[in-house]
Amino acid sequence: MSNYYYLVAQLPAVVFSSDSKATLPISFDYFKDLCARFLDGDVLEQINSLSLEPPKEPADTGFCFLNRWYAWERSLRLALAQQRAAKMQKNFDCPEAATVTQDIQQLARTACAFDSPLEAEQFLNKERLKMIDDFSSIDAFCADAVLAYGVKLLLASRIQKFDENAGMESYRIIYDQILGESK
Repeated sequence: MSNYYYLVAQLPAVVFSSDSKATLPISFDYFKDLCARFLDGDVLEQINSLSLEPPKEPADTGFCFLNRWYAWERSLRLALAQQRAAKMQKNFDCPEAATVTQDIQQLARTACAFDSPLEAEQFLNKERLKMIDDFSSIDAFCADAVLAYGVKLLLASRIQKFDENAGMESYRIIYDQILGESK
C-alpha cells in the first residue's frame, strides 16, 4: 500500500485542454517506467498492456476500474458501429449490440450527428474523460486509481495527435478514393 503513496505523489496532474498542442506533464512510457519502480505483479502487467481499445472479448482483468472502462468503451464502439451501419443502410448483426444501454446509444447518435469528424471525436473524448472520472476509485492511492491515471494519460496522448488540417487532407483522400476520383 505504501508503494502507491510514493508513486501517486510523483504523478503530475493530467489537465485536458481543447488545445491539442498542449504538452503532457509526462509521457506514457515515463509513467510505465515510474510504475515499474514501485509496483509489480498483476497491476504492473495491466499497466504495461493498457490500451484505449478494449479487448474484443470481455474478460475479467481483476481490477474494477479496468473492467468497467473496457465494458463501457466496448459498448460505445458497438453503438458507434451500429449508428454508422444504419447511416449506410447496412445490416449490423452483432448479438452483443443488444446489451448496449440507452445512454450509450444516445452518445453514439449524438456523435454521429456532428458534421465534422473532429468535433465528433472531441465530443466522444469529453465523454470518455467523464467516464474515467466516474469509474475511478475515491481512494487515490490504489491500483484502480493508478490504472485510471494511465488510461487518462493515454487519452490525453491521443488527443494531442489530432490535427484538423491533416485530418481534412486524409478525409479528402479517402473520399476521393471511394468516389473513384483519386488522381
